[in-house]
Amino acid sequence: MTVDDRMLEFLAGRRWGVLATVKRDGRPQLSNVGYAYDPAERLFRVSVTADRAKTRNLQADPRVTLHVSSDDFWSWVAVDGTAELTPVAADPHDATVDELVAYYRGVSGEHEDWDDYRRAMVADRRLVVRFRPEHTYGLVRG
Repeated sequence: MTVDDRMLEFLAGRRWGVLATVKRDGRPQLSNVGYAYDPAERLFRVSVTADRAKTRNLQADPRVTLHVSSDDFWSWVAVDGTAELTPVAADPHDATVDELVAYYRGVSGEHEDWDDYRRAMVADRRLVVRFRPEHTYGLVRG
């Protein structure tokens, strides 16, 4: 399997995509997601809630694909990986919430009220799906 650095650069410049997980019957389950890519760590992060289908799917089968397209839809990249799930956020200052802060900064920058954000992550029972690129494919024009 190969990872194309040009495709990772394409992904690093975007924030929205479609996350594919594998359902029990083997078919894909697709979800629109925001994602943050950290090029220094070669790490993708996605925020999810504990009770969603994609979370249950990843607990059973950690294979994941993120598909991202350009604004004009003609360039696109898919990246495959093996997901790791953090624990569910249990305290506004636990490691999971700290990683959710890193995710938020990667997608949206600074929050106007980090204390409120941290409390909401616990109330929402959020966690982070993280994965490293194992294979990329697609078409990057220009």
